[in-house]
Amino acid sequence: MIKDILFQIKYTFSQIKFNRKKELNQRLKESFGKLKDDSFDFDSIEKYFRKKDNSKAYQILSDKTCNDLDFDDLFMLLDRTHSKVGRQYLYNHLRTIKLNEKQTKLNEEIITELSKNPKLRISVQKKLEKLKHKDAFYISTLFQEEHLNPPKWFIVIKLLSFASLVSLILGFFNPIFFIVLLGVFCVNFVLHYWNKNNLIQYVGSIPQLLKLNNVASHLFTNPLFKKLNPDLLKSIKLINEVKNRMSFFSVEAKLQGEFEIIAWFLFEIFKTMFLLEPLLLFGVLKRVNTKRSDIESVFKFVGHIDMLISIASLRKGLKTFCFPIINDKDKIIAQDISHPLIFNCTTNNIEIAEKSILLTGSNMSGKTSFIRAIGLNVITGLTINTCFAKSITFPLLKVFSAIRISDDLMNDKSYYFEEVLTIKEILKESKNGNKNLFLLDEIFKGTNTVERISAGKSVLSALTKNKNKILVSTHDIELTDMLSDEYELYHFSETVNEKTVGFDYKLKEGRLKKRNAIRILEINDYPKEVVKEAIGIAKELDQTYLRKNTTGNTAYR
Repeated sequence: MIKDILFQIKYTFSQIKFNRKKELNQRLKESFGKLKDDSFDFDSIEKYFRKKDNSKAYQILSDKTCNDLDFDDLFMLLDRTHSKVGRQYLYNHLRTIKLNEKQTKLNEEIITELSKNPKLRISVQKKLEKLKHKDAFYISTLFQEEHLNPPKWFIVIKLLSFASLVSLILGFFNPIFFIVLLGVFCVNFVLHYWNKNNLIQYVGSIPQLLKLNNVASHLFTNPLFKKLNPDLLKSIKLINEVKNRMSFFSVEAKLQGEFEIIAWFLFEIFKTMFLLEPLLLFGVLKRVNTKRSDIESVFKFVGHIDMLISIASLRKGLKTFCFPIINDKDKIIAQDISHPLIFNCTTNNIEIAEKSILLTGSNMSGKTSFIRAIGLNVITGLTINTCFAKSITFPLLKVFSAIRISDDLMNDKSYYFEEVLTIKEILKESKNGNKNLFLLDEIFKGTNTVERISAGKSVLSALTKNKNKILVSTHDIELTDMLSDEYELYHFSETVNEKTVGFDYKLKEGRLKKRNAIRILEINDYPKEVVKEAIGIAKELDQTYLRKNTTGNTAYR
C-alpha cells in the first residue's frame, strides 16, 4: 500500500516535470521571431557598457547620438536575448562600432545553424534562461569593479573563529568552556552582523557567477560555439577552482529566497559561531580578484551566443532585411530602406555620392524620420550585420548627430547655446581623418532668421570637406540656393485637400516648390482675417526675395 502511494507520488512529480519541460519547449519555439514581452531596466542593462573599456573600438556611440536616434527603443526592438548577461552584452555590442570580417563570418555561420536547427537552439535557450534572474545583471561587477578589502584587524576574526572551535571541542571535556564559547559567541554575533552589509553586495552576483560558469561549460561542448573562444576551457576550470567556497553563497541566497525559517535560523547560528561569512567572503573575493579576465571571458562567451540567437530571432520576424555591403567606396546606396521603429514604414531609395543631402519639407512629412532611418541602418549594419532595407552599401563610417536638442536649465544653458556646443563638436569630428556620417535637423533654429541661415550655410559647407556624408533637413528655402553646388536637393511633401492633410512619406528629387503652412492654418479653422493677412505678408516677402535675387543679392525670411 505504502509502496503504491510512493510510486503514485513519484509518478505525479515526474508528470509535472515533463509538462513543465514541454511547456517551456513550446514557449521557446513560439517566441522565436517575435518581440520580447518584458520590462527593460536600462540602468542595469547599461552596467557592463558603462564600465567596459571600449577604447579600441572604431567608435563608441555617444549618449547624444543615442538620444537623437531613439536608441533605447531600437534596443527594445532588437533584443530577443534569454539571459541578463546576453542583454548586457547586446547593448554594449550595439553601442560600439567595430569591423571584424573574420568574426562576422563566424557569427553568420552560427546564426545559420541556430536558425535551421530548432532542437539545438531550444536546448541553448533553456541553458541561457538559467541566467534570467535580475541578480545576473551584477555578474559584470565581479570583474569590472573594485572588491572589498578585509579590514586591517581581520586577524581578530580568524582568532575568534578558532577560539569558538576550540571552546566547543573542550566543552565536551570541561563544561566551563561552554561558558567561554557563549562569551565568544556574543562577540562573534556583533562581527557577524557588521559583515552583513559587505555580504549583501555579493550574495546575488556570486551564485549567478556559478550558474554562468555552468552554462558556459555546457555550451562549450558544442564544436561550433567552441570556435568563438577555443581557450575558454582554461577560464572555466580556473573559476571552478573556487566553486566550493562560492557554493556557500548559493545556499545563502536560496535560504533567503525561500524563507525556510528553521533551516535559516540554525544556519545563522552555525555561521555566527565560527564567523564563516566574513572568512569565506574575503577569501572568495581575494581569489575572484585574480580571475577577472577569466570571468569576463566566460561572460562574453555566453553573452555572445545569446546575442546571436537574438539576431536570428530578429531576422526571422522581419519581412525584409539585408546584409550590408561595407566597402571603401565613398557612396551610400540604399534600396527600399525603412525606419525599423515605424510600423509599415514607407520605404525609400537614396544614393549619397559626391554631394551630401539637403532635405526640405513641412513638419510631419518624413524628413527627420528618414534621416534617422539612414543612421539606424548604418549602426545596425556595422554592429549586427543586419539592415532594414532591400539592399544597402556604405563605407565604414562614424555616426554623429544633432537632432534632438533641449535647454540645459540645470547648467543655465539656453537652447541656442546647446546647439552651438553640439555643432562645435561635430565640426571638430569632421576633421578626425575618418569617414563620417552627420545627421542634422534644422540647425541653429534657436536664433533669428538672418543669423540662422548665415551660420547654417557656413557650417554645412565646412562639413562637406574631408569626404564626410551629411543628411540635413531645413525649413529655410534660401539654403537650397546657397548650397546647391555642395548638396543634392530632396524634399518630402504633403497633399492638402479641402479639410485634410495627407502625407505619402516618399522622398522626391529637387527642392520643395509649394508651401502649405498657411493653407493648413485655414483648414484648421483659424480666423479668416489671420489667414488673409498671413497670405498677404507671404506674397510681399516672396516678391521682395525675387526682386533682390534678380539684382544679385540674397534676402532672408
